[in-house]
Amino acid sequence: MKKMKYVLVTGGVVSGLGKGVTASSIGLLLKECGLRVTSIKIDPYLNKDAGTMSPFEHGEVFVLDDGGEVDLDLGNYERFLDVQLTSDNNITTGKIYQFVLDKERKGDYLGKTVQVVPHITDAIQEWIERVAMIPVDGKEGPADVCVIELGGTIGDIESMPFIEALGQFSCRVGVGNFCLIHVSLVPVLNVVGEQKTKPTQHSVRGLRGLGLTPNILACRSTMALDDNVKEKLSQFCHVSAEHIITLYDVPNIWHIPLLLRDQKAHEAIFKVLNLPSITEEPSLMEWTTRAAICDKLHEPVRIAIVGKYTGLSDTYLSILKALLHASVACGKKLIVDWVPASDLEDMTEIENLDAYKAAWKLLKSADGVLVPGGFGDRGVQGKILAAKHARENRIPFLGICLGMQVAVIEFARSVLGLKDANSTEFDPSTRNPCVIFMPEGSKTHKGGTMRLGSRRTHFQVSDCKSVKLYGNRRFIDERHRHRYEVNPDMVARLENAGLSFTGKDQTGQRMEVLLNYPIIHTTLVFNSTPNLNQDQENLPPCS
Repeated sequence: MKKMKYVLVTGGVVSGLGKGVTASSIGLLLKECGLRVTSIKIDPYLNKDAGTMSPFEHGEVFVLDDGGEVDLDLGNYERFLDVQLTSDNNITTGKIYQFVLDKERKGDYLGKTVQVVPHITDAIQEWIERVAMIPVDGKEGPADVCVIELGGTIGDIESMPFIEALGQFSCRVGVGNFCLIHVSLVPVLNVVGEQKTKPTQHSVRGLRGLGLTPNILACRSTMALDDNVKEKLSQFCHVSAEHIITLYDVPNIWHIPLLLRDQKAHEAIFKVLNLPSITEEPSLMEWTTRAAICDKLHEPVRIAIVGKYTGLSDTYLSILKALLHASVACGKKLIVDWVPASDLEDMTEIENLDAYKAAWKLLKSADGVLVPGGFGDRGVQGKILAAKHARENRIPFLGICLGMQVAVIEFARSVLGLKDANSTEFDPSTRNPCVIFMPEGSKTHKGGTMRLGSRRTHFQVSDCKSVKLYGNRRFIDERHRHRYEVNPDMVARLENAGLSFTGKDQTGQRMEVLLNYPIIHTTLVFNSTPNLNQDQENLPPCS
């Protein structure tokens, strides 16, 4: 039986260096060399998963087919590698400790004192080995290489059990089966214009002090590293100069795999992992073409994203990726205008009149309007006003989750004349509930009430935009993350007034796709390539 090869990606100096994109690009490069690749993301926080975390703190929750609510980097893995992962591909401290404590309660440790070493560290290693063996590409048997990304930066207290476990793991799998790539920052001080290696030196020293030695350095910098800088890093970090790669600033992330290929990163990894030499270089033709096209686009298309969490773009990461893919396919240069939904509301209800004017100026200048999901009633009226503006001015509109729901509410108020039409999420006693709480499981507003993961949508008509967008398929499977639905008792009245629910679930009671030219509304969470995934939300109650 062949041995699994492991590539560990760690980060140093500061967070936000792009470890996720780096890990995804490394996986892609190895896949282009003919290897089968799977991925694991380790998040050291105590939360069991990302489902209850604030979007302002964590960014998007990425939803998987199995309903797993995971870190947004798994979205990068799926998009880059064209694989379908499971919730087990995202390891958290909360999951590990729960796993160990459940075993302790069952007496599996035979009365021994349960400790971080060996019980927690063993559980981490066992989890990695188990998940690495799960096929992810539809083929039989495990992948050839598992790319593991360790979240956070070296030196974080919460990462220590994972660092210890991975140090033990590297010894256990043996030389030739484990490659450590350390992503670190090489800043340039404007005062002297010099690339400074000291932060990376300290980061590597800390990593080695914890029992892990990097085989490859991936240095983030504004520009390519000078040869003398590479030599200095090689000398002080004990890494061959040929194994030091520069990930300098590029116009778009599609350049990252090309940077790695051009600097022979795959050859360095093959050497560390004792893999046979490749017979030909990975071409990455699709990525080269896409990156080049994106760089040359100049005709703009302005999309206004009217949301609640516009202060952090990572909250809507998959939406941004999908818009970028779509704009490149259409030959347009994407310009995203972030419009805080609450700023669109009546200026008498907001303190900043300038913000109100600026928000409406952006909305009115947009070529298209996108309203993503959201929890709670903050900014809902602004989203309704955005939907009304798009409908009345025939501006292309895409509503996702709550975005679809506010479009239905707006239509009921403006066209049907139901001035008090609302969602029971925002007004439980409304006389005209257009959107109601329809859980699949528990009937309470807490616990497992979400519709999570892949659900099937059946198209009701054969000749409409939504069907054509999906290649004239009769049904589709897309990922969901919500609780509230269009009230089935009001569907006939809404359709008689001009709306068309072109997609429904198998029961016909859940409205999945709403179409009314020139606007499209949907509860669907598009999660294919290009990927449009449900944006991360706050705590329940949820939309």
